[in-house]
Amino acid sequence: MPILKSAIKKLKQSIVKRDQNRGIKGGIKNLLDSFRKKPTPGGLSKLSSALDKAVKTNVIHAHKSARLKSRMSKLLKK
Repeated sequence: MPILKSAIKKLKQSIVKRDQNRGIKGGIKNLLDSFRKKPTPGGLSKLSSALDKAVKTNVIHAHKSARLKSRMSKLLKK
């Protein structure tokens, strides 16, 4: 456990940030699952929007977002 005041604050901040990131990643996974079950143009739009927001806040890497968007658009074209 941290002893310094600043280290205690940093630990609290990292716990809060971890929970936020987990929520965002969980939302993306739900969107991916629902899109894979029933691919629609509206679903692709929602998914790409969520991925862009996650990239903007550094939750996921930009290349991962591009890879997922590419795969999902390919799935939609089938």
